[in-house]
Amino acid sequence: MTSLLHHWSLDPFIAFVALTVLAHELGLARMRANARPASHQRRRRRSWYFYAGLALLLVSVVSPLDYWSSSYFYVHMIDHVIAAFYVPMLIVAGAPWLPLLFALPVGARRKVGRFFYLSRRARFLRGLGHVIRSPLFAVISFNVVMVGWHVPRLFELSESNNFIHVWFMHGSFLVAGTLFWLQFIPSHPMKPARGAGWQIGAILLTNVVMTLLAMSMSILATASWYANYSHVPGVTLSPFVDQQIGGAILWVCGDFWALPALILIVRRLLEHARPVEIIDDGWTGRQQMSVDEFRGVAADDSR
Repeated sequence: MTSLLHHWSLDPFIAFVALTVLAHELGLARMRANARPASHQRRRRRSWYFYAGLALLLVSVVSPLDYWSSSYFYVHMIDHVIAAFYVPMLIVAGAPWLPLLFALPVGARRKVGRFFYLSRRARFLRGLGHVIRSPLFAVISFNVVMVGWHVPRLFELSESNNFIHVWFMHGSFLVAGTLFWLQFIPSHPMKPARGAGWQIGAILLTNVVMTLLAMSMSILATASWYANYSHVPGVTLSPFVDQQIGGAILWVCGDFWALPALILIVRRLLEHARPVEIIDDGWTGRQQMSVDEFRGVAADDSR
């Protein structure tokens, strides 16, 4: 119990999260003025997912979990799984994009929209955004980020510098994880760009990569990879055993994110698609938004 009550930190990241929550609430209030009650209630329900994700992110940064991760690698691995998988999952489900946009004053919001969508100067940014939002980039970047930060030199660099640890390591987990889960979870007004077949393949591929990483750290390794966990004062657990436990956690946690995601995708496919659609859109093609669906989204955003 003492381990849970002590070693909480007052990281500046708390201020960032607090400002994000305030901006989101301001956006919700502005959208509510011209919205139907049902639309506002949907946004409010989604907001709880978003806030749960932010709270979980704070736990990974300022709680004793972060403190003990400097002494035990397996605790650090729990931290990584939370920051890379479960925090982005909740944020995407919370769909905070429109409320955060409406936090800007009307004039600023219109200027930002005109610049990014109409200005020739923003053509490069539009192209870059198209690449970043592409399903292939999302899946590749997520796997690269997860594997890259476990390369010993990069991992030890993050441990030696708290700024790099919080803003670069956790930040990259958050961004890459968000792009990854946008490919599977509808996040109003965005929808997954690919069908169920592609989604299932992407999840299985990612789970294989995480399993190989976990095996490399546990059953395939012969010694500890990370020198910073050797001779930690007060720690009697062998660094190699510590690393093996961490690898096992990553291995086992794959079942807690991959299997539920696969079940949801298959259920969604069977419930909402006819057999021909399963073959055409679900397994080989891109999920297209019909004209009526697009009009519905636009009308909902304006209310």
